[in-house]
Amino acid sequence: MIGWKRQLHGTTGGTANAVRLHEVTKRYGKGPQAVLALDRVSADIARGTFTAVMGPSGSGKSTFLHCAAGLDRPTSGSVRLGGTELARLNEAPLTRLRRSSMGFVFQAFNLVPSLTVEQNITLPLRLQGRRTDRAWFGEIVARVGLADRLRHVPSQLSGGQQQRVAIARALVNRPEVIFADEPTGSLDPDTANDILGLLRQAVTDLHQTVVMVTHDPVAAAHADRAVFLANGRIASGMTSPTVERVTAAIAGLRGAA
Repeated sequence: MIGWKRQLHGTTGGTANAVRLHEVTKRYGKGPQAVLALDRVSADIARGTFTAVMGPSGSGKSTFLHCAAGLDRPTSGSVRLGGTELARLNEAPLTRLRRSSMGFVFQAFNLVPSLTVEQNITLPLRLQGRRTDRAWFGEIVARVGLADRLRHVPSQLSGGQQQRVAIARALVNRPEVIFADEPTGSLDPDTANDILGLLRQAVTDLHQTVVMVTHDPVAAAHADRAVFLANGRIASGMTSPTVERVTAAIAGLRGAA
């Protein structure tokens, strides 16, 4: 765990962190039946980086993302988004913070079926009572290739197009961090590669921060770094992950289980 943190700092040149988890523990339930999902996890995610969170089933990777994004509260420890300690916020300001400072991309797309593509993309802004920056909207729509689909509803789109809508929605409010949970899990390999390319582009060209949970070594290879969880703890990490190195690391975790 400490080694991964030092490696991460060493590759960012002192860049400020977008997300910091410190000694985060998460238990579900109480007594002998309690499940320890995260066990004193500490991690720093630098701004403007693409991090893949990986591990075997039950390793705690989804809980890691949910705690980092304020979707779930840790049992103990602290989570900071930039300079804000999430544990100090009650539900209303936490919801406002998620809307203004976070973007989300999920495997199931989570689009509103009755809204058009344009309305789905701008929904986070409308929920905040903010006006749409039309220049920024036009740029992200062009980048995700949806300029000719703005009046369509989700049922008129392919799965890949729906995920492009979700990425545009995540970008529209210029968030501090985009959290992606298995964003390519329901897509065919070619479409998945396109979606991963868009997330990579969001980091490289738009200077966003992306934290992605994935089980797929091909997906992880698009990231700047990968962190591996096992039994609720950070087991290891690597910079510049490749399919081969990630596959070997996952196999090692399974062999040690």
